[in-house]
Amino acid sequence: MIFIKLILAHLLGDFILQPNSWVADKENYKLKSKFLYIHVLIHIVLSLIFIWDLQLWWVAVLVGITHFIIDAAKLSFQNVKTKKRWFFIDQLLHILVIGGVSFYFQEFSFGFLQNQEFLKVIMAALFLTTPASIFIKILLSSWTPAPDGPNTIQTESLSSAGKYIGILERLLVFIFIMVNHWEGVGFMVAAKSVFRFSDLAQAKQRKLTEYVLIGTLLSFGLAVLTGIIIK
Repeated sequence: MIFIKLILAHLLGDFILQPNSWVADKENYKLKSKFLYIHVLIHIVLSLIFIWDLQLWWVAVLVGITHFIIDAAKLSFQNVKTKKRWFFIDQLLHILVIGGVSFYFQEFSFGFLQNQEFLKVIMAALFLTTPASIFIKILLSSWTPAPDGPNTIQTESLSSAGKYIGILERLLVFIFIMVNHWEGVGFMVAAKSVFRFSDLAQAKQRKLTEYVLIGTLLSFGLAVLTGIIIK
């Protein structure tokens, strides 16, 4: 299967066989960096090795050319603030190119879009991301805890960390239910309790503790209910 072979070549070329020193040199010198061209050549060679069919040499060349264009665009447009974003864009574009080649060889089709079960799972997963966060936020809007007493523990928090933690925990709970591993849900609840409620106990803020507890139960409850409905 060409898709798997090209993905293996990509993983080796982009992560295993690309030292950090090469990455730093490319970021400093951009298109003038010799390591950019060595990196692309490695991808072409790896693609040829994994495909192992000289008649498909043009596939390896195509992968190399598109890899150069994508990497050149990332190096030209990324900056310190957008570096993380461009990393994911870069990887997504590489995978899309490989997917396009696989589609050309009819390894993939869009028939899955007609599969109702697949669409239901995707719909549920999407609901458990931002839409569920908004639902929970609205349901909790009546309570606004103000942990400002003398025993309050002031800690730094990552930007939007709570939102993404909630999304990840709901998706994990949903996956556990879909694969019939309900014990995983219990593990998630226990882990969340250990890491979250220990800080709340130290803060001695009953309102804040109740607020977080309600939010956590709503989050897990939505994920469990969604999983049950889809099942």
